[in-house]
Amino acid sequence: MDRRPNILWICTDQQRYDTIGALGNEHVSTPHIDRLVGQGTAFLRAYCQSPICTPSRASFLTGMVPSAVRVNRNGNPAFPDFPPLISRRLADAGYSCGLVGKLHLASAYGRVEERADDGYGYWQYSHAPRDDWASGHDYADWVREHGGDLGELVKDPRGVPAELHQTTWCAEKTIEFMQANRDRAWFASVNIYDPHPPFNPPQQYRELFDPSAVDPPLFRDTDLAQQSKLADIDFQSQARHPDCLDINSPILPQSPQRSLIEAETPGARDARTLIAAYYAMIKLIDDQVGRIMAALDASGQRDNTIIIFTSDHGEMLGDHGLIQKGCRFYEGLVRVPLVMSWGDQFAAGLRSRALVELTDIVPTLLEICGLAIPPYMTGKSLLPILSGEQDPDQHRDLVRSEYIDAIDLPGASVATMQFDGRYKFIRYHNHNQGELYDLQSDPGEFEDLWESAAHQELKLELALRSLDAAMMNQYHGPPRIGPM
Repeated sequence: MDRRPNILWICTDQQRYDTIGALGNEHVSTPHIDRLVGQGTAFLRAYCQSPICTPSRASFLTGMVPSAVRVNRNGNPAFPDFPPLISRRLADAGYSCGLVGKLHLASAYGRVEERADDGYGYWQYSHAPRDDWASGHDYADWVREHGGDLGELVKDPRGVPAELHQTTWCAEKTIEFMQANRDRAWFASVNIYDPHPPFNPPQQYRELFDPSAVDPPLFRDTDLAQQSKLADIDFQSQARHPDCLDINSPILPQSPQRSLIEAETPGARDARTLIAAYYAMIKLIDDQVGRIMAALDASGQRDNTIIIFTSDHGEMLGDHGLIQKGCRFYEGLVRVPLVMSWGDQFAAGLRSRALVELTDIVPTLLEICGLAIPPYMTGKSLLPILSGEQDPDQHRDLVRSEYIDAIDLPGASVATMQFDGRYKFIRYHNHNQGELYDLQSDPGEFEDLWESAAHQELKLELALRSLDAAMMNQYHGPPRIGPM
């Protein structure tokens, strides 16, 4: 029997960092993820390398920043031939690799996305829980096999029933893959669509969360002026007071060309209703994670399986008057959960405050599997922290995130963020604007220091550091084969 560790990588879509019960959220219900936190290591300051799906996924599946991978946008025609995905690397090393759910390395607009040389031998695809594709949507086919019509179910304001939900389907197909590969090492890439919009959990889950009981979003009246100043950055910056977020429709617009923050309208629901629905989606995720863990235990594979729980990027959820995602870099959008567990091989109950990037996951897996970490990879292995050999609060001096013409909108914003554990420096390069926050004194990111006279020298220092980091994170080409 192959004794190399299995790898179960669960990635939700648009789940922010502060949505796990064991890590401080008293209103969400995540007992199964909480158990993973207790059995493994939770990285409390993990950051995605883009606040948009495709560039983030391209980045964390390769261990490189999006601009180095040359995948900066949602809607790109195809994933490039280089660099290889972690699934390709593992398949070449003899792993059985399975994809369940979303991949989104290329456009799925009007088609099932074109596959890269991805190494997946098991393929169960669902870009989104809609019935938009004539063929190739495995989740929609499964719903039909179970007597449902996904195209009709998504119109129901009560949400898709839990038993036919994409989250449930993801768990079922993951269990199927794990059971079929008991005698060889496997890698399961499980990509749950929730808690992504349209914020329509099954009714029985929605009823578990009282909107009046959840904490309100981070908001001050000064946020309206701040977002007005940055209204040209992209659609997301066109903010309204969070008490007037229009989420009355169970299905929000899917087109990125339309602002998902509407003007005040009669009957508009408040932000707490949105937050309660978001927590309900996470509750369903947690229940299905519990199913997967129970199946892993029953198969006797748990102790030899590396388990990763994370998300591609966050969700503003009303903070600063914003919802969803876009060209912004607040904590709720770029900071994500990251929990890693592996029997007694990883430190249990550890909560690391080190600065971590999602690019660090791939080199960690390569090192564990005895595979070479290529020199072009800018991710940095987390194994010294996970194994207890290094200070758990030290890993990187800074983390970076990018937004480069990521969504098809007028203005085509180009922006970068760097955070050194105290100062967050954000530059909107083609708008001659920026933001600067001191998260030590202002953890809510309310006081923008960009124009503060007392911080101009610091701003210049951070700008130079950002330029240096941008150059060092690029792909510098293949290795030399000669002196000239």
